[in-house]
Amino acid sequence: MSIIETMRTQLAVLDPVSIEIIDDSARHAGHAGAKSGGGHFRLHIVSPRFAGFKTMARHRLVYDALGPLMKREIHALSITARTQEEN
Repeated sequence: MSIIETMRTQLAVLDPVSIEIIDDSARHAGHAGAKSGGGHFRLHIVSPRFAGFKTMARHRLVYDALGPLMKREIHALSITARTQEEN
């Protein structure tokens, strides 16, 4: 399973309506995180679970869902987390 497929599987706990994951790792070749194997990703996720939460709390939900991936496979993650009403 690819890292993006694994991320999608882990993020399923947030009941997403849509997920877009973009792998920007190639743009960061030579960066320290890339050398250690951690990728650079952009995540756009829409979920009703974000309702009532501010940006930092939404990001915490994403980080919690991704768990140990954040320590090894993911070096950098840019997150856009919205509800359906905000999308």
